Formats: sequence, C-alpha cells, structure tokens
Amino acid sequence: MSFSPLTVAVMGAGAVGCYFGGMLARHGHRVTLIARPQHVAAIASSGLRLQTTQCDEQVRLAASSEASAVQGAQLVLFCVKSLDTEAAGSLIRPHLRPDALVLCLQNGVDNTGRLRSVLPQHTVAAAVVYVATEMAGPGHVRHHGRGDLVMEPSTHSGAVAQAFIEAGVPTEVSPNVTGALWAKLILNCAYNAVSAISQLPYGKTVAGEGVRDLMRDVVAECLAVAQAEGVQLAGDVHVAVDQLAGSMLSQFSSTAQDLARGKATEIDHLNGLIVRRGEALGIATPANRVLWSLVKLLERKAMA
Repeated sequence: MSFSPLTVAVMGAGAVGCYFGGMLARHGHRVTLIARPQHVAAIASSGLRLQTTQCDEQVRLAASSEASAVQGAQLVLFCVKSLDTEAAGSLIRPHLRPDALVLCLQNGVDNTGRLRSVLPQHTVAAAVVYVATEMAGPGHVRHHGRGDLVMEPSTHSGAVAQAFIEAGVPTEVSPNVTGALWAKLILNCAYNAVSAISQLPYGKTVAGEGVRDLMRDVVAECLAVAQAEGVQLAGDVHVAVDQLAGSMLSQFSSTAQDLARGKATEIDHLNGLIVRRGEALGIATPANRVLWSLVKLLERKAMA
C-alpha cells in the first residue's frame, strides 16, 4: 500500500510539539514547527535534533515563528501553554484550511472547549498526552520516557491515529477522552507542583519525607471534585500516580521547567483549577490550594 504523507503544522512547538512533530517528520510526513525564533534558527540550520530513548538524529523539517505557517496543513498539533489558548487559536484561525483537524495536545481539562470557542467553524479534537520531554537547547528535544496519545473520535481521527502509530507513537481513539483528561490532570496535580517547588525530578520528589502522603491527599481532593462533576475517570488513578515516578525517574515537571526558565506556569489550570472547581462545588481542597499558592509565589519571584 502506498504511503500518503500528511501535511502537519505544530502550533507552539516546545518540547511536546517538537517530539510528536519530529516523530511524524522522521516517518516522512511534511511537518512545519511553529516555534520561538531561537528554535527556528537552529532547525533551519541543522534540522531538529530528536534525542529519544531509541534514536538520536537530526530530522529535517520546516520551521517558522509565524502563525500563518499553519496554512495548508491537514493536521494542526496545538501545543501552546494553557494561558495562551484563546490568543493562539485566534492567530491561526484566518490561515486554517476548512477541513483541517486541530488536535489539542495541552495540559488541563478545559482547553479544547476554550479553543472551540475561538475556532467554531473548524474541527477541534482533544488528545491526552503521556510523554516526558524537555527542550535541551535550541532546536534540540530530549525524550525521557513514554510518548503515547489518547484521542477523541472525530472525522479524521482514524487516519491520524494510524499515522501516529506508524511513526512509532502508540495512539488510541477513545470515546472517554474527558475521563482520560481528568486522569492526566490528577497526575499533574500530584507531581507538577512538588517537582516545581523542589526543583527535583519525579524519582527524587517521591523519595521525600511525607511526599507520598501529600500526593494521596491531593489525589483524594481531585477525585472528590471529579466525582461531583460526574466525570467517569479512565483507569485506576491511584495506580497511575504510584507508578508514574518509576517510569519517569529523571523527568522534571513542565511546571518545574517553566519556573527554572523564569516563565509563567500552567498551575492555574492544574491545582488551581481543582481549587476553583472545589470552591464552586463546596468541596475543600486544602492540599491543592497550598501547592497552587506556593507555585504562584515562586512564579512571581522567577518572573520578577
């Protein structure tokens, strides 16, 4: 059977976008990364350095710092930070082809709905991302573990999932992406802030005195909020939280990476979301509130 390459654009090509875009490009798909100028310059010069657990190579692909580079793409991987969702969606809207699939590869549980509000004429689908990556330098993405996706059904989801699978990205199409997004949110609430506050990778944070108990308190609050919202969680969250550190020992959370670089974090859309939803539902969330407020303090200090 002949190979039909997809035309793909990655909006917000940080660590997650570079990894998945790089994997697709490595398999022969036509990929354009929309990234910060320093990454664009490095990629234009030498290609994207894709350093994974299986390979370390320079992948040739296109790169741009302009949102208009989504033009002509059949598939747009939407990977911007949660605080930039509406603004980035508005930037790409004039340039999207009518039949493009915009696949939302963001943390949090509300980004797909927010993106649909600014792209009402386009197909926007949610995806849950399980990958440990970092930008190790300009145009250099380093992969530490996992690298799989769970997508919600859409017009093109079958073909897109197959393209990912053939490119070495395990991908599932699931009717309960909401439950999977909440399960991922709970993982992030348990790990991200602790890694950020300590500036330690997952393997070292869970070895800290009392940290496992703190994570259990965080998870219990998240589960209470999810249950009150009627969410049917995908999988056993307690098992997933217990096992995550073992599969990503050296990984720093994205929140930790943002703080280390003096950037705004997504904590308002992680533990902060649990705090807000808990307040609306009359559910106490003290463990999540403490983690959220401490990260906000560190964020202000890092950005001062």
